[in-house]
Amino acid sequence: MFKRSVQFVLVICVVTSTLWAATDSFVGDWKLDPSKSTFVDQMKVSSAGGDKYVFDFGGGPENIVVDGTDQNGAFGSLLSVTVEGPDAWKVVRKKDGRTLLTANWKLSQDGNSLTDNYTEFAPNGKSSTVNYFYKRTAAGTGFGGTWESTTPMTESVVLQIRPNDENGLSFLRAAVVLRKLKLDGKDYPVEGRDAGATLSSRRVNARTVEITNKLDGKVTRTEKIGLSPDLKTLTRTVQPTGQRDPAIYVYERQ
Repeated sequence: MFKRSVQFVLVICVVTSTLWAATDSFVGDWKLDPSKSTFVDQMKVSSAGGDKYVFDFGGGPENIVVDGTDQNGAFGSLLSVTVEGPDAWKVVRKKDGRTLLTANWKLSQDGNSLTDNYTEFAPNGKSSTVNYFYKRTAAGTGFGGTWESTTPMTESVVLQIRPNDENGLSFLRAAVVLRKLKLDGKDYPVEGRDAGATLSSRRVNARTVEITNKLDGKVTRTEKIGLSPDLKTLTRTVQPTGQRDPAIYVYERQ
């Protein structure tokens, strides 16, 4: 009798979790609406004397000598910064023997803005380039200072959301897993990142999920993912710590 009762409970648990996955309103394919989305990016560059600078792209400070050599950067990467002219720097990030990104910075004549020709490389070698325009938002000289860019989105990417374990969610793009959420509010190490980088997530209610990124226990970014009342629109509001405005990503259900 006890064994049959345990089996019955197990069946109920499996059915419940299956029904939850099938009825989870977040599950589905979501296409980005560029006309309603805005990407906000902030970076900080601080002089540490001579050719030494501290870079912070949102993942914590990286101490780099601007001499074109590969140096230890955040999340196990190598970062190099090369002077290519009086008002031009080239930034390159590598990891595991391959180039992740290149960024060609050009400072304006008045020093209050800079352009960033940014190219990112996927594992399959495919590249995508975006031209960012940054404005200085805090005092500094040369490339030193706090810079912020607000760029309209142009690419209509499709975000796939699938069940993860009993009540979690997996986020994929082009069948590649971007991240897995357990939604239990606990901190978990972020795969592929340095020790100390963690992520926690929780369901606020049936239509809202909150995500918190930390580095060495300090919050570096928060994100809220919300569904519209008709469950046809999904909005991601991403707020890096210290950044004035959040990035807004609006998706429509496919």
